[in-house]
Amino acid sequence: MHQIADKAEVAIDFPDKFYRGGFGRDCAFEARAEDDGVLIRLVRSRDERREVEIHLHHLLFASILEDLAGSLSERPPIDAVHREPLRDAACRLAAALAAAG
Repeated sequence: MHQIADKAEVAIDFPDKFYRGGFGRDCAFEARAEDDGVLIRLVRSRDERREVEIHLHHLLFASILEDLAGSLSERPPIDAVHREPLRDAACRLAAALAAAG
């Protein structure tokens, strides 16, 4: 598990229930590749304990990354404080995928 450097918000809207939760710098996350997809887990162990897991199959995750890339090219640039870590992480992901193939 790694400490969350910024924050995350999760909302789930079911027909009869709505859930919303926040995860801040005092929380942790895990992200890993699995055989059939990507697992992202957010954990808050203080006060109100919360844990969220999302599993995205590889093709869905690829589509999400593609949409993200498209939306970034259609908007004003994200500030350097956020843009540089995103770019660096995307480069590491691309390098890891190239090395695996």
